[in-house]
Amino acid sequence: MSETNKKIKTSSNLDKTPGVLDIHTKPHEQILDSESMILETQKRVWGALKKGYEYSGVVNESEQYLRKHVFSKISMVVLYVDLVGSTTMTLEMPGEKIATIISSFAQEMASVIRQHHGYVLKFVGDAVIGYFEAEENGLLASDNASTCAKSMLTVIQKGINPILDQYDYPDLRVKIGIDFGQNFVVRYGADIEKSQVDLMGPAMNIAAKIQSMAKPNQILIGGDVYERLHPTLQNEFVQIVWKEDEWKYRSRLTGEIYKVFEHKN
Repeated sequence: MSETNKKIKTSSNLDKTPGVLDIHTKPHEQILDSESMILETQKRVWGALKKGYEYSGVVNESEQYLRKHVFSKISMVVLYVDLVGSTTMTLEMPGEKIATIISSFAQEMASVIRQHHGYVLKFVGDAVIGYFEAEENGLLASDNASTCAKSMLTVIQKGINPILDQYDYPDLRVKIGIDFGQNFVVRYGADIEKSQVDLMGPAMNIAAKIQSMAKPNQILIGGDVYERLHPTLQNEFVQIVWKEDEWKYRSRLTGEIYKVFEHKN
């Protein structure tokens, strides 16, 4: 049977609501030691700017995972992190320095995603897209994505920016958007090993829309993520009250305007 005629596979628990079997991490448990993470970030960024240090690159675990699930729908939490003001930077700084800074930024964000048990889907210009598999435990994936976003801001503000300040370079700022839902794994071509694989679906689209509405250094999450967060983490977020027609996207389940929450920095 040809690939195109294969029946689309779905998991039996894709549409389930959170239940007693879903387990949160304890809110006080830290996936990483923030101080060590910041110091390691500073070493790498300083090395890149001063000595031309080149990152070893992202181990493409995402591609391996997606190839195993081609033509499947997968529940996941999607995270978009986008660098703010890169266009202005390109007008004010040497091209080679811009390339080094953006590359370092992308690699550091990818590192944070992997350290929080997520996958790095791809780099898109000055943005990084990650996802957290949520087939077995949507609560844990939501917690990890939220904690990852907070760690990203910490790495930028306390790790990257102090090094840039030493060179009188402008500080980096980002916008982060997160959403939960099903995405479909697609493969562009018949070659099982070499054809490009990617994700498409509502969670990808809404996470991108949410990110576009964020302010610099702001984390926004969709209501489907918020509902799955540990209560301690929920307390760190507050619902956004949009101005008329500022946000038009509706819930895939209720049809009502989809709720978005902002992190209280």
